[in-house]
Amino acid sequence: MNLCCLSVDTPFDVFKSFGFRSGRNEDKFEGMDEPRSENGLIFLSRYINAFMSLKVEQYVDFDTHGMFICTVTEARVISNRETMTYSYYFDHVKPKPETEGKKGFVCKICGYVYEGDELPEDFVCPLCKHGAADFEPVK
Repeated sequence: MNLCCLSVDTPFDVFKSFGFRSGRNEDKFEGMDEPRSENGLIFLSRYINAFMSLKVEQYVDFDTHGMFICTVTEARVISNRETMTYSYYFDHVKPKPETEGKKGFVCKICGYVYEGDELPEDFVCPLCKHGAADFEPVK
């Protein structure tokens, strides 16, 4: 696998494209002409400051999540641009949900607003595909 270190100039569309879609169902790189690392896998050419190629040695299943234990086979520094942190993403990149005057529920993952008095238990967010458990009432 390849792991890309995003820089602070990464737009929200990159997160939507790579974070809100499953690689099991879609080719996230379809139509893109991106470079390949020594392992033959694609890495992003924009919005990164480094990447690592990893050989998966073990996978540990934790029911709701999985952990890959890997060995680094290649690493490159692309630029000296600042690395995107989780805090930076939430403070500066992720759009704030537009809830002004709305009544309903907002997705904590992507900010989608479901308008209604009750959120169906089986509701799935049309943007990020997370379920009702990841929604909270609009404040």
